[in-house]
Formats: sequence, C-alpha cells, structure tokens
Amino acid sequence: MSPTASLAQDERLSVLFDELGELTGQRNAIDGRIVEIVAEFDRDELWAAAGAKSVAGLVAWKAGVSPSRAETIAAVAHRLNEFPRCVTGLKEGRLSLDQVGVIAQRAAEGSDEHYATLAAAATVTQLRTALKLAPKPLPEPEPESDTQPEAEPAPEPSINKTTDDQYTYWHIRLPHVEAATFDAALRSHQDALIAEWKELDETAARPPMPTTVDAFLRLVETGWDAEAARRPHGQHTTVVMHVDVKDKVGSLHLGPVLLQHDRQYLSCDATCEVWFERDGRPIGAGRTTRTISRRLRRALERRDLTCVVPGCGATRGLHAHHLRHWEDGGLTELINLALVCPYHHRAHHRGLITIVGPADRLVVTDHAGRPMTSTSLARPPTQPPPDVAPCPGPTGERARWWWYEPFQPPSPPARN
Repeated sequence: MSPTASLAQDERLSVLFDELGELTGQRNAIDGRIVEIVAEFDRDELWAAAGAKSVAGLVAWKAGVSPSRAETIAAVAHRLNEFPRCVTGLKEGRLSLDQVGVIAQRAAEGSDEHYATLAAAATVTQLRTALKLAPKPLPEPEPESDTQPEAEPAPEPSINKTTDDQYTYWHIRLPHVEAATFDAALRSHQDALIAEWKELDETAARPPMPTTVDAFLRLVETGWDAEAARRPHGQHTTVVMHVDVKDKVGSLHLGPVLLQHDRQYLSCDATCEVWFERDGRPIGAGRTTRTISRRLRRALERRDLTCVVPGCGATRGLHAHHLRHWEDGGLTELINLALVCPYHHRAHHRGLITIVGPADRLVVTDHAGRPMTSTSLARPPTQPPPDVAPCPGPTGERARWWWYEPFQPPSPPARN
C-alpha cells in the first residue's frame, strides 16, 4: 500500500506533488549534466571514435533512449554555448530538457535571455508557438551601385571534374530548363528515399535522413539499371579498379591511386570490376563470383536482419561484407559474410572499428579495441541525486499571444 493512501485527498495530493517536484528537479539537473557530457562528445567528435554514425546515434545507443529524445539532447549539446541561461536553468532543475530542447532546435542566435525568461512560465507547446511567431531573419541587402553591370554571354552547359587525395569534385552547369528537369529528378528520388526512411522502426537507431547526395546516387543507379535493361546482353555498369598484386596498390581506371581502405572497401562488396596487374602488365580480371547470389543474399538477410555493428540497427542499403577480405583470399560464403550499413562498412575499412569473424563468433571493437555491445550504459546509481530545488514547472496559464512580443533578431550592420 502506498504510504499516502491513508491521507485525505488534498493532503495526499500535496505530498505527491512535493515528491514529484523534487524528483523532476533532480531529473532536470541530471539531464543538464548529460548534455554537458554529450557536448564534449560533439565538440571533439568522440562519437565517431566510438563507432556511432552521429552524436545523436551515440546517445540513443549508450543511454538507451528513443531517437527523438537523443536528437533533443544532441541539439542542446551542440548549442550549449549559445544558450547559457537556458542550460543553467536545466542544470539547476528549473527547466526541463524538452523545454530547452525546443529552444535549441528552433531559436535564433542571441535569443538566450528572451527564451530563458519565457520558459520559466511557458509549457513546451507554448514555447513552440512562440518560436513560430518569431520573425524569420531577413537576407542582407545587396550593395547599391550607380553603374549598370555589363550583359554577360549565356553560359554554356558544362561538367568539370577535379580530384585530390580523398575526394572527387564535380561542378555541373546547366541552363535553367535542363536544370529544372535535373532538380525535379533529384526531388523525386529524395522524396522516395525519405518515404523509405520514415517507414523504418522508430524504436531502433535509424540512419541519418537521406540527403541530396543520396538522391543523386539513386538517380545514377536508376539510370544504370534502365540502360542495362535496354541492352540485350548488358551487365550492370561497374566501377573498374586496377590492383598491383605485388605492391598491393590499387587505382581507379583512368583515375587516381586509392588508399588501402578505399581499395578494400570497393572490392569487398563486389561493387566493382577488378583487374590484377604485375609490373604494370595485366595478368587477369577478377571474377564476378565474389558477388553474392540472390540465394546467398536472402540467407544472409534472414540471419543478420540488420547491420551487425551493435547499436546501429540499420536495415536498408546494407552491404555484404567479407570478414576476411576478398583480396586476401576470403571466400564468398555465409560463414565469411556479414551485413553492415555503408557507414560502418567504410568505418571498418578505415580502421575506426574492427569486425572479426567468422560470422558465428562475430566480434566488433572500436578503434581502441573495446568490445562494442548493443546494451546501454545504464546501471544502478552509486551517487546521491543532485541537491537542487524542486522543479516548480510552468505556471500553466493561458497564453495571450496578442500581447506577446516575439524575439527580434538584431539588424545586420549596414554596408558602407
């Protein structure tokens, strides 16, 4: 029986409210300390060293919270220095993480004092309404000029490519009509990718929302598949890589030399055609048998279900990773394969994480050799709760928005 069950109703409510306010204040203060820890993860990018895709993914994994709450914690941590008053209210137990999270996710720079005062009385819903009423920042005015610019000739369509040690850069210039077609295709593929992303289980750690780059790659792949279908004996367009078997050096066909992790990454999931060379002379082409069959792929998907890296849970776009690298003699068999998402696949080949087989005794470690497990770090506390005042909570009165004065961002300095 509850210790307050024998009390009168009003007295019982008073006792329970007192305890609720005290526990809420302690929880808010604990959330404030969690935000400071996550801010350190974010500032030094320690989440990548731990094998996570993002700081929010690390919080969801290690703290055992939902992805949406992890995003809120990450948003506050990322803007910790921009909202010191709001974060102080959180650490002192007066404001909740949800209140500060709404501010950090939507408020303009320089509005810390305004929203810290408002949050002392406003609910989370009222804070969202106040942020919607805030004026949008105006673009900086263009400098006035008395001289009329000379008419320039219409630019010709062009595609330029430059390459450095790590990346290849494409610069595409199209007339407005062709650019509109290109934009429409990108939007269509991005909408489809986002629809697939939204269908994923929200209780699991989801990959980042698809970007324009993901849509562009889907557009390219779709064009490849359509072209291959029109050719009577056409195969899927492939990337061609040349590998010197003596020096273990790889390069793209008519392209730059690849780093070791990029060479192994390309050959691992059978996404490219490999030509072997010795002393600059071809000695044979890699067989496509390193590509897993549909039957083997189905068996692999039924066994692993998701990315095998603990804390990930990605289910779309998974790669079939050779636990013993294909170029080192690893076989394309179920015992030597594991499903990994593209992020963790590349992280493995770059040495950020290590995936060691065989598949029935899989061990995943981070860059420091610490085993990665899917369990959170939550455990029974060994220290007393923070000594803070009970949380009073929002006052809860009805907001009269016609009296409310939204935060006004400072005007940009005038140009001379």
